Amino acid sequence: MFTGIIAALGKVQAIDAKGGDVSLDVAMQKLDLSDVILGDSIAINGVCLTVVEINDKQLVFDVSRETLDRSSLGTLKTGSQVNLEKALAVGDRLGGHFVSGHVDGLGECIQREASARSIKFRFIVPIGLERYIAEKGAICIDGTSLTVNNAAENWFEVNIIPHTLQETIIKTYQVGTKVNLEVDLIARYLERLLPEKQTGITHETLSKHGFAK
Repeated sequence: MFTGIIAALGKVQAIDAKGGDVSLDVAMQKLDLSDVILGDSIAINGVCLTVVEINDKQLVFDVSRETLDRSSLGTLKTGSQVNLEKALAVGDRLGGHFVSGHVDGLGECIQREASARSIKFRFIVPIGLERYIAEKGAICIDGTSLTVNNAAENWFEVNIIPHTLQETIIKTYQVGTKVNLEVDLIARYLERLLPEKQTGITHETLSKHGFAK
């Protein structure tokens, strides 16, 4: 489990093909590795990966063909910057929202424009995910917890402040950039709680399951 608060930026050192999968070697740079051991989970651009090798300030991960096909990790190259976050530990502050590290789909940047000191981005939503994205709700983009500013049938917008631009790979996004999307876990669980024929979330349903009074 993660929070969507990026702890540091890493840099891809090597990508080695291994029988259809790949071995990903990433320099952790400023990420604190003092408590990281083999088998730990690290989110790379929002994708939960397992540490299989530790070489000083570099970690190695095995990335399956399934993950390469369903996420943007397949587009990484040597030298690419990546967002990094260690798994949430008991007692840690939850600064963003609960993130599983399992990508729900690939979005695509279709607009980037200045908005005062911030940058507004618009992303196309994969078919089937739009119902989980709501204005002022949470969305995870490449591992970064963000608030949805505007949402329509097949797109949504987020406003990125200067600090987030500086500390994440979002500053590199241009029109056409593919990004990993993970929708809010609570939205998915609420959908499972709804009767099959019910088309919306009612106050009664929220109250019944402890989400409202």
